[in-house]
Amino acid sequence: MNLVIQGIDVATGDLKQLAKMTGAVRIERCATGEAFRLLQAAAQDGVADYCARAGLDFAFVPDTRRLADFRLLVMDMDSTLINIECIDEIADIAGLKSEVAAITAAAMRGEIADYIESLRRRVALLTGLDAGALQRVHDERLALNPGAEKLIREIKHAGIHTLLVSGGFTFFTDRLKARLGIDETRSNELEIADGKLTGKLLGPVIDGNAKRAALLQTRDRLGLSRTQIIALGDGANDLAFMAEAGVSVAYHAKPVVRERTTHALDHVGLDGVLNLFS
Repeated sequence: MNLVIQGIDVATGDLKQLAKMTGAVRIERCATGEAFRLLQAAAQDGVADYCARAGLDFAFVPDTRRLADFRLLVMDMDSTLINIECIDEIADIAGLKSEVAAITAAAMRGEIADYIESLRRRVALLTGLDAGALQRVHDERLALNPGAEKLIREIKHAGIHTLLVSGGFTFFTDRLKARLGIDETRSNELEIADGKLTGKLLGPVIDGNAKRAALLQTRDRLGLSRTQIIALGDGANDLAFMAEAGVSVAYHAKPVVRERTTHALDHVGLDGVLNLFS
């Protein structure tokens, strides 16, 4: 195994100490960001605690893993690809952010078992809001998370198919698809009548199970195996689809997600995913 260490500022002393702890034979710099690969490192329980104290991301990865071996990247949108929860920002414009955000946070922590019901409750609060609020959120509040453009660019360069699955809304996924060249998206559609939100959704709700179904449908259509899939998410409703991937990465995620994925990035940007592959 190799040990990949990443951070905002990686100290030489920390690298040497980690190399000593794991018996690594050499330290080399990764291609992206402030990241290093400790070659032939043996997994040790103390690495996690050490990196937590030092503010570093770590990952033990097979030395034979190559990005070229993968063919599908499936990712969440809100708080993963982008920096906001779109529904919270729409609600803020309506003066209802605290009410909606409380439901969102509980759902992401896994405290509300029925995600569909929680989403319908949040959307219902937006009844009567001018649809122009969606464009305001897009223009004034939505930003890509650090490293997003580089990640998608390198993934596309490697010939990997991209699928964006979101419990958010088509208004935003459609624009991200065009901006980043994402191959496919699945998300919820807000009903709009006479220029205002009706508080309802059109079509089936995209929840955690629907995200998983989208991954499986795309996997089967492309004739892929589980080992050829990378999944990226941050919330509890991402776990179902992330469990279907050979490599799953929790990005600045809730504890329940970090505990059930193959890797976690808590400090670096999305381009840090690239360093998990040789």
